[in-house]
Parts: sequence; C-alpha cells; structure tokens
Amino acid sequence: MNGKYLYPFLAVCLLALIAWVGSDVFGLRLLFGVILPYAAVVVFFVGFVKRMLDWARSPVPFRIPSTAGQAKTLDWLPQNKIDSPFTTAGVVARMFLEVVTFRSLFRNTKMKINPDGRIAYDLEVFLWLAALAFHYTFLVVLLRHARFFLDPLPLPFEILETIDTFVQIGQPTISLSSFVLLAAVLYLFIRRLYIANVRYISLASDYFPLFLIIGIVLSGILMRYFFKVDVATAKEITYGLTTFQLPALAKLKEVGAIFYIHMFFVSVLLAYFPWSKLMHLGGIFLSPTRNLANNNRAVRHVNPWNYPVKVHTYEEYEDDFREKMIEAGLPVDKKE
Repeated sequence: MNGKYLYPFLAVCLLALIAWVGSDVFGLRLLFGVILPYAAVVVFFVGFVKRMLDWARSPVPFRIPSTAGQAKTLDWLPQNKIDSPFTTAGVVARMFLEVVTFRSLFRNTKMKINPDGRIAYDLEVFLWLAALAFHYTFLVVLLRHARFFLDPLPLPFEILETIDTFVQIGQPTISLSSFVLLAAVLYLFIRRLYIANVRYISLASDYFPLFLIIGIVLSGILMRYFFKVDVATAKEITYGLTTFQLPALAKLKEVGAIFYIHMFFVSVLLAYFPWSKLMHLGGIFLSPTRNLANNNRAVRHVNPWNYPVKVHTYEEYEDDFREKMIEAGLPVDKKE
C-alpha cells in the first residue's frame, strides 16, 4: 500500500483505538467527553480567526482575478458580467454562485487522448456532483445535530430533520444525509486512488481528513443503528457542554465507547481544521482570484508593498545635462 494513504488510515485507526481504550478500559470519560471537546472548540475558533486575520492582513501586490469571459472593454463587445466582473455587484454575484453552486468546479474539464490520437476535453460532472453532495450533506448533518444542543428545537431544524428522515425501515428512521455523505466522501477517496495524475499529486494531508470524516460518519451510523446509545443521555451530555453545565460522571458512564470514539473524531477534526486545506471554507472569501473586480484598465491598482522612491524626472535630467545634450545634437525641451 502507498504510504500516502496508509499512514493516514493507520492514524485514524489509532485515534479510534485511543478513544476506545481511554474511555472504556481506563475510564477516562471526563477527558474524552468534556475536556477534549472544549479544548478542540477553543483551538478551532482561535486557529480559524488567526488564519483569517493573517490572510486579511496580507498585501495583494497584483490584481489577479481569474476570468473566464469577455472583460468590459468597447461598448459593442458584450461583457460577461459574472465570469469577468467589472463592478462590486458582479463580484458578489460571482462569489455567491461559487460558494453555493461550485460554479468553477462545474466548468472544470479533464483532458484525454482519443484512440485516433486527438485531444478531447470532458466536463468532470461527477466530481462536481460529489463535491456538492459532500458539502451539502455535511451541512445537513451539522444542522441535524442541533437537536443535541438546543432545547427546545427551533422549527426550521425540525422541518429539516423531518425531510432528512422521511424514509423509515423499522426503527430508527433512516437518515439520508448520513449515507449520502458517506457515499460522497468514499467517491472522493476512490477518485484519488483511481486517477493516476490525481493520485500522484495527493499527499497524506489530503487523505487524513477524508479518513477522519469517514470515521465520524461510520461511528455515527454505528451508534444510531447498531450499537444503540441512549439518546436522552447523549443529549443531556452534549446540552450540558453547550450550557457549561458539566454532566455528572455517572451520566458519562451510561453511554458506550462508540459515543466517545465519535466525539474524539469530531474533536480531532475541529482542532485539525484551521491548519489544514479544509480552511478553504473561510479562505474562499479572501482569495484575490475571486474577490477582486476585473477593472485593471479603468482603475489603477497600487501595489501596497510599494514604498516612497525619490525619482529623477526628465526635467531634472535635462537641467543636469542640457549643455552636453545640445553639444551632442540631442533635442531638448528648453534651450536655456
């Protein structure tokens, strides 16, 4: 096996083993159920804010918006107002479509060589669909977990959960978002293994969050459908964490090790998030290739790195060398 994905896989398995042994064998439920989740949340928010502030303070020496359409130029040439935005409104529309529909990913193409030797380009629609399914089902899963932190549960969350669990085969009801999320992340993982050029550029840091998310989803599915956990007790624990009313140690003992494995995976993902490529969640809004208008011809972009420079103007140059220029027969603006 390739070490690029073998080591991340073993790391996630080791994390699961640590959570199981720590909570079930050594009884460190307070550590895995209270201390580590609080620490992970602190690391997540501090790291997220720090990375965003670092990016916000970074100077942009060039105006480099990525464009895929006709820029604003002569009046008789139709401008593409979204793919080559000239105004702030165009940038906002472009960013909205990028964040909500992954528009640039939908336009992504892959090159292949046909049997006759000619080069062809195909849209990577399946990658776009998998990315949409992954991100939106991840969001649904997060929102659906609000019932463990809010009491009473607001109506929009109840409606979302009703839609997500409308399929019922026995008890409990089937949560569609969990299985779609699992299928989407498995597709993204298999794609990295199957496509040679993607596998070549993939690093261990690309596989680790995939395995970690797979672990979160699998442990959640196991906890919901197979290793049944007392939902009321689990909600009491998580709600207590939200309201800073720490649960009693007796309550922590009422849930099985699978609950702490799930919590530990989530805690690791939260702590890992700000320092990983997952930070594109916030970075997309500060990317100069996306958030700048393509108005280079109309508005001068001053490099923020520029510092005051004493220049020697032509007038000063001519004053210094006028006599020699006249002797050499060079034209001058002023004779004297």
